[in-house]
Amino acid sequence: MNLSNLKPAAGSTKSRKRIGRGQGSGRGGTSTRGHKGAGSRSGNSTKIGFEGGQMPLQRRVPKFGFKNINRVEYVGVNLDVLQGLVEKHNLTSVDFEALRTHGLVSKNDLIKILGRGEFTTKVEVKAHAFSASAQKAIEAAGGSIVKL
Repeated sequence: MNLSNLKPAAGSTKSRKRIGRGQGSGRGGTSTRGHKGAGSRSGNSTKIGFEGGQMPLQRRVPKFGFKNINRVEYVGVNLDVLQGLVEKHNLTSVDFEALRTHGLVSKNDLIKILGRGEFTTKVEVKAHAFSASAQKAIEAAGGSIVKL
């Protein structure tokens, strides 16, 4: 056996349907194109979303809202999650790498520490942003914050 006599398994491939090969083929005449109109002519291609002259869905549906292109997206990490992480892994400081290695954030994320839950451990927390309640809770526990 070599590369020149390899074949696909029997029954795994089908020959394509050849159209426009005479009346006897069952696919002759108009060759599945119908009778008149642009679709029967050669070189026909309609643009994406064209609905035969009817107002396309994309133009019928009302547009609303606003998308700010300068928006900064943060991944929120709550204090109770942070507390669990510190207790489980005996961390003295929580930074981007610690959160990333434990699967809480991805490589390009910006982190914001949020204030849900209790925080009782004295640790240094490094993040891109802090909510006011989170900052207060961390400092009340004896910890410190560092904005990246």
